[in-house]
Amino acid sequence: MAKQAKKRTTKKTAARRPRQAPKMLSDLFLETLKDIYFAENKILKTLPKMAEAANSKQLAAAFNKHLRETQGQVKRLEQIFKMLGKPARGKPCEAINGITDEGAEIMKDFKGAPALDAGLLAAAQAVEHYEISRYGTLRTWAEELGMQDAAKLLQATLDEEEATDHALTELATSVINLEAEQEYRDAA
Repeated sequence: MAKQAKKRTTKKTAARRPRQAPKMLSDLFLETLKDIYFAENKILKTLPKMAEAANSKQLAAAFNKHLRETQGQVKRLEQIFKMLGKPARGKPCEAINGITDEGAEIMKDFKGAPALDAGLLAAAQAVEHYEISRYGTLRTWAEELGMQDAAKLLQATLDEEEATDHALTELATSVINLEAEQEYRDAA
């Protein structure tokens, strides 16, 4: 008898709750915008540490260049929040936290090692690939939602992220990985 009373109470409580509106693409767009806003702000804190840890002046310069670009990317995101009439606020992004944690682990475990710069560069590219994925998706959703101005801002950032990824690949294959391998051979 007590179980039946409990079930009735649960049904009554559920019936009193207001119905939530179905989640729409615009809701997903906003949630993803918050995610990348958090990620970009996390990256702003991480890039100076990576630049400082890098042995290669070229790699440190690449990190510092991307730091300046990231500052502009955050401003673009803030413009989009303003277009939406929403406060620029991030929500914790476990993906970027995981990637930056891996980068911090590389800085700690490979400090002074020949492969440090190769590891830093790989961690930076993991970040770039995540950002490219997010910005490509957000740009597409903005277009589908008829938000052409937001789509243009997102495309500008996507272009920068892809250029950074390309520059990092070029740096890895022409200098950083070769130096790490040569230092390994010289030590052997």
